[in-house]
Amino acid sequence: MNVYDTANRLAQELKQSEEYVNYKLAKETINMKSDVKKKIEDFEKARYDVQITELQTGKIDEEKTKKMQQLYIDLIQDDDAKRFFEAETKFNVVLADVNKIIGDAVIDVLK
Repeated sequence: MNVYDTANRLAQELKQSEEYVNYKLAKETINMKSDVKKKIEDFEKARYDVQITELQTGKIDEEKTKKMQQLYIDLIQDDDAKRFFEAETKFNVVLADVNKIIGDAVIDVLK
């Protein structure tokens, strides 16, 4: 069996998974709502800023964290944004699980 054929089959199965389909639909819905899309982009920038600050300083910036949390609280009041985040999380779990399975299978040569 060719590993590339298997990888391509896995890619196709991922694209047919409920998690992928739901995430794609949620993302398409958000893309049609420019105001919600902008708020999500602002939240993502704030989240990135919080993470970078923590990585660079080793400390949590309370002000930036509160701003990010408030952006999220405001966002999930919108049903489409809430569905988007839920779908994104579920799809990311699937990807993480698949990556873990593959990583565990070859861990002996990665040590």
